[in-house]
Amino acid sequence: MSSTEQTILALRAQLDEHNHRYYVMNEPSIPDAEYDRLFYELKALEEKHPEFASPDSPTQRVGAQPSSAFAPIRHKVPMLSLDNVFSDEEFEAFIQRIQERLQSASMPAMAVEPKLDGVAVSLFYENGRLSYAATRGDGETGEDITHNVRTIKSIPLKLQGNGFPAELEVRGEVVMPHAAFKELNAEAEKNGLKVFVNPRNAASGSLRQLDPAVTAKRGLRFYAYSVGFYAKGKLPSAHSGVLARLREYGLPTSPELRCCKTLQECQEYYGELADKREGLAYDIDGIVYKVDDFALQQELGFVSRAPRWAVAFKFPAQEAVTRLNDVDFQVGRTGAVTPVARLEPVFVGGVTVSNATLHNM
Repeated sequence: MSSTEQTILALRAQLDEHNHRYYVMNEPSIPDAEYDRLFYELKALEEKHPEFASPDSPTQRVGAQPSSAFAPIRHKVPMLSLDNVFSDEEFEAFIQRIQERLQSASMPAMAVEPKLDGVAVSLFYENGRLSYAATRGDGETGEDITHNVRTIKSIPLKLQGNGFPAELEVRGEVVMPHAAFKELNAEAEKNGLKVFVNPRNAASGSLRQLDPAVTAKRGLRFYAYSVGFYAKGKLPSAHSGVLARLREYGLPTSPELRCCKTLQECQEYYGELADKREGLAYDIDGIVYKVDDFALQQELGFVSRAPRWAVAFKFPAQEAVTRLNDVDFQVGRTGAVTPVARLEPVFVGGVTVSNATLHNM
């Protein structure tokens, strides 16, 4: 191996380690300026010696040509949705159903974490290297967003360590942090462009850009929340253990993940996250509770297109106060007259509301 190739490999390893510390461990190890210096040193060497090029290099996160379409990708295992509950009573009934099905007097350990308000994606790794990425789509088939996902720095192009399954599908959420969202909309306003309504819509639009270079500038973050499929290898027997293993592989998971062993702990966690919600760096709209043990998950099974062993406890709808400026009356096709409130615009629940249909005066 030549000294040039050794230098290139060393620089890649350094940059991968710094990315891991910054995006996964939340422990930046060098200043941004030093990171940039290493990055451009590597880029210059790769341009001078294309024979050492690699799709896994940190410099290749914006290397693809713009696409004209998003090809369909069929998921190896369907990406199902979760049932929702909206009150303590509904959540307690969910836990009660689990105990009855398991014929247990106590609640099984539950893995709990925030329900991120972003875009669900699937990452498929083959022999530790990112092979392709897809949106959730209809749950059976998603869209190929590989080129855009490769630009997200919190997603490793190759897994760290060893011992990972030869085939591994990681599922998670792509979100746009509040700071990146504000920066994106400020830039749009400056250039006279349409602004995004909320971070979730901005994240979705960013992942469907035809030009990956645009996606790369959007400050997206990824958090893994499960494994959909794996083969030719082993993983822990509980959900919390799998997420810990994914972190070892270099994939970020929610720092708010916790295991609750009693109903009271589950309810206390909900209250804690509801209080912290406004201070988080990204939007969440509830809490996801999953039976931690995979054997118990399998015993509980599924109903329709949702698992019996998991539920999303949604936060209450957000409310806001604004001024009623006027009331107009609109006549529909059938002749029915509907009063419509004209409001002082107010941002609530991720959208700006300026009109509201009234049931009566």
